[in-house]
Amino acid sequence: MKKVRAISLFSGGLDSICATRLVMAQSIEVVAIKFVSPFFGDDIIDDVAGYQTGIREKFGIEVQVVDISNDYLHMLRNPVHGFGRYFNPCIDCKVLMLEKAKSMLDQYQASFLVTGEVLGQRPMSQRRDTLDVISRDSGSRPILVRPLSAKLMAPTEAERRGWIDREKLRDFRGRGRSRQIELAASFGITEYPPPAGGCVLADPILSRRIARVYEGTFPFTADEMTVPDIRLMLLGRHFLLPGGGWLVVGRDEKENDRLDSLAEPVDLRLHIEERPGPLGLLRRGAVCYANGEDKRQDLGHGASVITRYAKKIGGVPAPGMVIVAQGEEVVELVGMSCADDNMANWVI
Repeated sequence: MKKVRAISLFSGGLDSICATRLVMAQSIEVVAIKFVSPFFGDDIIDDVAGYQTGIREKFGIEVQVVDISNDYLHMLRNPVHGFGRYFNPCIDCKVLMLEKAKSMLDQYQASFLVTGEVLGQRPMSQRRDTLDVISRDSGSRPILVRPLSAKLMAPTEAERRGWIDREKLRDFRGRGRSRQIELAASFGITEYPPPAGGCVLADPILSRRIARVYEGTFPFTADEMTVPDIRLMLLGRHFLLPGGGWLVVGRDEKENDRLDSLAEPVDLRLHIEERPGPLGLLRRGAVCYANGEDKRQDLGHGASVITRYAKKIGGVPAPGMVIVAQGEEVVELVGMSCADDNMANWVI
């Protein structure tokens, strides 16, 4: 008899761990898929093998990491079901991931999909009507099993065809975690991540910054923004300079290094050498200006921001020589240390 295989959408949280192990307990092979984007799980990209090893050792689950960044940016332009409290398109996010997982069924020779959704746990995306919309719009209704709340829902094709035993599934409901904790313990799992939203788009500050791109109040349009641009938006201090330039300034050495790694050939790098200070990145500064005067003025403003955040002299910000570099081309500017009132008007 052919062994049944399923694809599980694996967030790494307690619910997805429990749902995946509950299906595995029925001797079903499960391929856990961890979708990542700049908004969630992005740090995993730097060490996929390490992440996979950690999940295997902690939870006994084999996980594959799949980057859906470009598809996610496209979805953000016009999510069918809109946004949550901030810039979080929770329903369309679930639809997108289920569509992607469904498209992978043949690749993994899997028969159905699994999620860790719990009826009534989240007010926007896990109401009964919303769960129905998600399964309908993703085209996955017949083959989508939600093991933790399956007994509170109509049987799916996977259950009717005997791929999975409905009687061994659960009837979890609501926001409590006690039953999940008990279930995890039955699998020998006692350590797991604390509950958290985990998505940058639910952060009130960062989501507002990203929303500007899609609302048309940013120097670059949504069509022009790349995945590295979005990663850049999640770092450091951000300023929209009077001439239209987008300046990102590191807050510490770690962020300076990260900014440096995200720099592109058309970016202008600003830093001060005479004393400790931040790295500034004027994104696409070499090509984004319609005229030289706007560029010249923004470089002056950028230099003043750099000196404002450089190490103080005698306890106060002080002017300094700022190096502006594009590749091998280097110029020096005197930064006069920006006044807080001016800088506040530029903050994104």
